Amino acid sequence: MRPARNDPAAPDAPQELKARALRLLARREHSRAELARKLARHAESREALEALLDDLTQRRQLSDERFAEERAQVLSRKYGAARIRLELRSKGVAEVTAERIAEAAGANDLMRARGILRRRYASPPTTREERAKRMRFLQQRGFAGEVIRAALGRDADED
Repeated sequence: MRPARNDPAAPDAPQELKARALRLLARREHSRAELARKLARHAESREALEALLDDLTQRRQLSDERFAEERAQVLSRKYGAARIRLELRSKGVAEVTAERIAEAAGANDLMRARGILRRRYASPPTTREERAKRMRFLQQRGFAGEVIRAALGRDADED
């Protein structure tokens, strides 16, 4: 016998679980792993949840690829390819997909790093300590070493 519907611990019926999943997907894209985590406590069983996720994937309502592209676009405003790759992997995106999307997003890392430096700092570094601080800042943002050196190089004013 199913618990009463007002019982918060009661699992959702398959239709209710699908409606919950579609509401989450209507707000924003989710990775399969992320959606599974959010729906797990509402599902009757792991098998029911996997069946729903498979159905959503087959109907193209759930796509790790689409999620990764959208997430990378948002992250690329502030971060470099390495950080984007790390974020995508933490959301359950496959390594191959995360690598490919991060590399595509990192194609213009140099311009993005220079823009971030311009917004963050009013003038170029004058001491080694300032330069090192800016290098660490960009490194934490996921930019590659050669991109950081080029962004902080003397030719940074020339674009």
